[in-house]
Amino acid sequence: MAQAEQYLQEALAAFDFKGQVVGAVRYGSGHINDTFCVHTQPGEDPCRRFILQRISSAAFHHPEQVMANIVGVTSYLTRGISQAGGDPERETLSVWPTKDGKSFYTDGEGRAWRVYPFIEGTLSLQTAETPELFAASGRAFGRFQRMLKDYPADTLYETIPRFHDTENRLALLKAAVAADPMGRVKEVGPELAFVTAREGDCSIALQALREGKLPLRVTHNDTKLNNVLMDRESGEGVCVIDLDTVMPGLSINDFGDSIRFGANHSAEDERDLSKVNFDLPLYEVYTQAFVEGTGGALTQAELDYLPWGAKLMTLECGIRFLTDYLEGDHYFHTQRPGQNLDRCRTQFKLVADMESRWGDMKAIVDKYRN
Repeated sequence: MAQAEQYLQEALAAFDFKGQVVGAVRYGSGHINDTFCVHTQPGEDPCRRFILQRISSAAFHHPEQVMANIVGVTSYLTRGISQAGGDPERETLSVWPTKDGKSFYTDGEGRAWRVYPFIEGTLSLQTAETPELFAASGRAFGRFQRMLKDYPADTLYETIPRFHDTENRLALLKAAVAADPMGRVKEVGPELAFVTAREGDCSIALQALREGKLPLRVTHNDTKLNNVLMDRESGEGVCVIDLDTVMPGLSINDFGDSIRFGANHSAEDERDLSKVNFDLPLYEVYTQAFVEGTGGALTQAELDYLPWGAKLMTLECGIRFLTDYLEGDHYFHTQRPGQNLDRCRTQFKLVADMESRWGDMKAIVDKYRN
């Protein structure tokens, strides 16, 4: 039995679901947290569902800070959505408190569990099945930026220190190479050479931040397509989810991570790299939708750096996969040997493709900036 299952009943008992719990099953395909869908029967009313998650202690060493950020941001979003005449029960996550009024429960192993009401009539997509769906996610993440543009970023905890610090990610890779705990460095010579050739790129965005060219904002920091719930009927983005990494950051990183994940048609761990190609039309579809969603909240400098966001988030993610592979696959969940190395290789192939289309990427931003 997996560790999470051992403590599942204990966690279920910590929350008042306003009805009888009739089942709890594994849910979703996330790499980090343990996620369950809880089915309840509130009297004679229709079944109500909740999402119950055990927060990864490997990824998040201070769950109280994670939850403080989430409560602050979702409460702020709820107020803003309500004032705009929207539906906060569908358009933002809301934290379901424990029986003693806390935002999370700590089990007998010291691990944190939290609950969100399930947002019905939505789905989470792993790939951009149509350009329209990819655009819908862009509008959703753009709105997320716009709605939080006045939230004081400096009041948020940095839940994963230096998370999108590409300079630090490079340093961690070098440390993993030097230590070589699994004896795998001999397998990754081409990948290490690829990174070495782009060491200077790792400072581009951070230097712009240090020089005051790019502002610090409240950012999601994991803007994959599957972190937007889509309305099953309209196909529009309803709610941005997976808020564990909401913290101070750069808007170009949020944009870039979406491009990394969605502007191609391959699996993240595709072994046949001939199938991994940067899709410029999808990049354009997303760029237009994201810029529209932000509603003028971005500065001209942020717009200038959007292509860099795409390239750097893809490069950084490849570096992270490579580092985890060298260290023994302890951060990202894997289902087979070598999966993190395959993930790394797909990211680096996308970086190379972006470099070959750099002028086109900049021209597309210019087309929609006004």
